[in-house]
Amino acid sequence: MEIYFLGTNAGVPTLQRNVTSVALRLLEERRSFWMFDCGEGTQHQVLRSPLRLGKLEKLFITHLHGDHLFGLPGLLSSRGYQGGTGPLTVYGPPGLKAYLDISLSVSQSRIPYAIEIVEHSGGLIFEDDSFKVEAGLLEHRIDSYGYRVTEKDSPGNLNTELLQSYGLKPGPLYGLLKKGQDVTTEEGVLIRAAEVVNAPKRGRIITVLGDTRPCKGTLPLALDADLIIHEATFGHDLKDMAYQYHHSTAVQAAELAREAGGRELLLTHFSSRYTSQEELLPLLMEAQAIFPQTLLAEEFCTFPVYRRSPGNPQGNDPGK
Repeated sequence: MEIYFLGTNAGVPTLQRNVTSVALRLLEERRSFWMFDCGEGTQHQVLRSPLRLGKLEKLFITHLHGDHLFGLPGLLSSRGYQGGTGPLTVYGPPGLKAYLDISLSVSQSRIPYAIEIVEHSGGLIFEDDSFKVEAGLLEHRIDSYGYRVTEKDSPGNLNTELLQSYGLKPGPLYGLLKKGQDVTTEEGVLIRAAEVVNAPKRGRIITVLGDTRPCKGTLPLALDADLIIHEATFGHDLKDMAYQYHHSTAVQAAELAREAGGRELLLTHFSSRYTSQEELLPLLMEAQAIFPQTLLAEEFCTFPVYRRSPGNPQGNDPGK
């Protein structure tokens, strides 16, 4: 599971950074990726990335400001030309369907795959056997939502050495044991699943927050998350401006990550006044002084999502 940034700028694109879009790559879990926000030019960014639109399965819009939305009609249209034949679901606030209906109908765009548009007002918006996604209202000039993606716990690995000592070779009984069912060998030996299956693997939690100033809605979404993606539009010297424009500073993002007990924080959605990664270093230092496990998002860079090791909430499981 990896995070891959396609755009990290706020408001308008610059020569150095595109407007907001981030991909969650579910490589082993689903062989697909999910996208959060789709600012203008996102499909151009995809062309320069290892992503393929045909593998896009779900797309989540945090709010309906243009720097998070204007790339969506073009991307949906292009997906059909790039091998995208499977269904796609787009989630977002009320008004999303009207925007897409008008954009695609007026342009007579042909969408050669099933597309479902799900408008929501928060709460549980998706769940299957592997994941659930919850949305929560934030505080911005218009309704803006954060998303909490929870990977469900998976069964622990089998103790194969112990099984072989019972004379049990790999086969269908291994699958039953991993599902928690006791089995009996051909020799009549009862093997209890609880004795040969290791502890379940804790699912990872990823929080992606839309534009917001500090508010009570962020904490439930970020609580105990393995990775928090939070806007840091301004340095803390501009905290009054951040509040006026309904945005956050790097310090405020770090304060949330610390309060939530997060494992890692990624800062994104930077003001155009910061023209390079070097000019963003003061924001990083401000945040790291409060929450050391902070990194700056950077376009076309991959950030693995690690699960916490048992008994070591800040540590990484080498197996991710």
